[in-house]
Amino acid sequence: MSTEQSWTIGRLLDWTTQFFQQKGSESPRLDSEVLLAHALGCKRIDLYTRHTEEASAQGRQRFRELVRQRIEGCPVAYLVGHKEFFSLEFEVNRAVLIPRPDTECVVVECLRLAKDVTEPTLLDIGTGSGCLAIAIAKHHKTAQVTAIDISPEALAVASRNAARHGVAERIRFLQGDLFAPIPAGERFDFILSNPPYIPHDDIAKLPPGVRDYEPHVALDGGADGFAVFDRLIAEAPAHLKPDGYLLLEIGSPQEQPARERIGKYEGYELAKTVYDGSGHPRVLVARWRGPI
Repeated sequence: MSTEQSWTIGRLLDWTTQFFQQKGSESPRLDSEVLLAHALGCKRIDLYTRHTEEASAQGRQRFRELVRQRIEGCPVAYLVGHKEFFSLEFEVNRAVLIPRPDTECVVVECLRLAKDVTEPTLLDIGTGSGCLAIAIAKHHKTAQVTAIDISPEALAVASRNAARHGVAERIRFLQGDLFAPIPAGERFDFILSNPPYIPHDDIAKLPPGVRDYEPHVALDGGADGFAVFDRLIAEAPAHLKPDGYLLLEIGSPQEQPARERIGKYEGYELAKTVYDGSGHPRVLVARWRGPI
């Protein structure tokens, strides 16, 4: 960035947007605005009223460093340390998967099913940033939630997010592998998960921002993408109440084989697949009708 002209906020945004476009960014203007607002310590909307204001040398230096890291592939959410999900802001770092808009389908469907249930008990497996558990607890005022993750670093992030949104007293965080930390005999009205579902050999083909920065433990679904999925559907019945629900996010190409896998269990009653905003299959819903 040349220093011959005055680097106003507007000029910084225009220059960086063009730069990101040249580098193939999918959202060059948005990335520029989010990073500049973070560098200047203001809200993104404030940039529009400060267009002609000259950015400080310190702010420009912070911005330059953020732009460099973004070009190297680091996701914007990790650079600024937060990501919006279900109209709530979540702290994120490289210990947790960045929440995706598609995953909001799990929240919407769970809230719909739990709408008339007083004090529903929910179990979120692989909670990561806590986005599912916290969004549901925030919008269902009597929900009692247990959230599990194998990563203590992820649980630390989730715990801070729960405190930030005022739901920490209704969420129990446990560390361990899938259902392992659950006391024997404890059952839930809802079990939900956004499990790792990308086939192992496909990890290398992911965009660099995902492949090189996001935790592989939250992405890698084993040889066929169903390693964790299969364990969840096999083990969930021992932890579901009669007529309890299992809600699982899937990759869009996985709908048919995923439904067939659940269909092999006589006790599951499959509902219609939930589709995301792009029209792709995203959430499988199964009610446990079998013997407990």
